[in-house]
Amino acid sequence: MSSLSFHSSRPDRWVNPKPYSDASLRHQHHGKILPMEQPGFLARLFGAR
Repeated sequence: MSSLSFHSSRPDRWVNPKPYSDASLRHQHHGKILPMEQPGFLARLFGAR
């Protein structure tokens, strides 16, 4: 067994979760929600969503 121990200057992120922020604040900070995949050429051409 080792007698060494690990000490961090600040706690882990799971101990201190981020505070709640409503949708309007997230939108101001990050912009609009984008899809994971960009639409293909025909979808962009015909305006399909």
